[in-house]
Amino acid sequence: MSRSLDELTSWHADWAGLRVAVLGLGITGFSVADTLTELGASVLVVAEKAQPKYADLVPVIGARLVLAPAGEIPAELADLDPELVVASPGYHPDDALLVWAGEQGIPVWGDVELAWRLRDKVVDATTGRPADWIAVTGTNGKTTTVQLAASMLLAAGHRVAPCGNIGIPVLDAIRDPQGFDVLVVELSSYQLHSTSSMSPYASVVLNVADDHLDWHGSFEAYAAAKARVYTNTQVACVYNKTDELTRRMVEDAEVVEGARAVGFGLGVPGPSDFGVVDGILCDRAFLEERRDSALEIATVDELRMRGLGAPHTVADVLAAAALARSYGVSVEAVRAALAVFTLDRHRIEHVVTAGGVTWVDDSKATNPHAAAASLRAYPSIVWVVGGLLKGVDIDPLVQASLGPGQERVRAVVVIGVDRDEVISSIRRHAPELPLFEVDHEETGDVMSVAVALAAAAARPGDVVLLAPAAASMDQFADYADRGTRFAEAVRRHVGGTDGDDSLPNPPALRPE
Repeated sequence: MSRSLDELTSWHADWAGLRVAVLGLGITGFSVADTLTELGASVLVVAEKAQPKYADLVPVIGARLVLAPAGEIPAELADLDPELVVASPGYHPDDALLVWAGEQGIPVWGDVELAWRLRDKVVDATTGRPADWIAVTGTNGKTTTVQLAASMLLAAGHRVAPCGNIGIPVLDAIRDPQGFDVLVVELSSYQLHSTSSMSPYASVVLNVADDHLDWHGSFEAYAAAKARVYTNTQVACVYNKTDELTRRMVEDAEVVEGARAVGFGLGVPGPSDFGVVDGILCDRAFLEERRDSALEIATVDELRMRGLGAPHTVADVLAAAALARSYGVSVEAVRAALAVFTLDRHRIEHVVTAGGVTWVDDSKATNPHAAAASLRAYPSIVWVVGGLLKGVDIDPLVQASLGPGQERVRAVVVIGVDRDEVISSIRRHAPELPLFEVDHEETGDVMSVAVALAAAAARPGDVVLLAPAAASMDQFADYADRGTRFAEAVRRHVGGTDGDDSLPNPPALRPE
């Protein structure tokens, strides 16, 4: 007989014997199965495929595994008669397994919902409280902001873990026997879609633009998922002053009484905001005299020396500082963290400068919004763009970046399976712009060809920018693989040309 899940809000509740189907067996699915078996639940993992390192461990932890083709409801699942389904983030809402669960009236959670309910496994010895959560979401900048905020909290002496969509499952963080004061949790729209109980200490939606529409079905559904991060926020709802939608999300959110709205942006900050005045990043939110004074965080020049000077990165710094300051971190600790912080690989990463041309890897710009931010960071660009568009319309990005009056981009190299959409948009908005297509079906090494073409188009003072505005799985293992291959191709080209940037003429290169 199925039981109510309403009382299962603690590690110390009675989870024993609960029949749970776990969908997916990647890093998240395994963390869910491992956690639930530790609690004594009866766990069946259902996956389309599984890496041996996880599949071999499933029976060891006391769970069962069934591999089933997409769209199939395995007999073992029906026989289990699950009381709960916990789905990995990659499962679309219209997946056959989730549709089946809905038809059976079975609740569906994600790993974040489960982790929030179990967060009291390890508590502070003095206060008896579990770690606070600082929740970060947005279309772009999530990982950088999470890492920045965690660095600031660490510099202030807090025990802190960045986790969630950043790569460390939040369930692993809440089960760490040493415990933490605070978790900085990166949350995707997928994870927020299935989260209802979370009550973060502070939260932020960095920005919202078209992305993952193939998963959510519409921009409205995608934005609604993002907005859930503000629900039940306890102290600070941080929002982007240049993104009106994030402001409305805060205004519409049901928060804990007393929670403040804190804005961030690259303009002059008002009271309760973070912003920039004469090249100085300022806090006008967390000081007594905020009506007529501000605290200096850092200068844009200092950030530029650390590779953090791009406008979208400065915005991430301001958002992270707002989150850290809401937790009581001193300005001195924020400064100390910024003095040693470096960006992740493949995020506006400088590869090399040779012959007056700078090569930049921003392979992590996997959607138009991220690519737009990169394009705004440089004055003269040869743009390498394309990949898997994920149902997103690239035309607004092309119009804004290449249309009349826009002179930053001097040439474009188009890669990826969805080239036709990119090329037709460029031809519509910038018909005179030099444009080249790399046909992956004719080319064994996409990046070597793309780099050769970009090198021929570039001139001293240009930046050759890999900012694909698309996912990578059409031609590469992931965005990191794409960026690594780009950098390797650049170094081969620079090392092998001895200053001769003449363009080879392989058959796969087709000027448009």
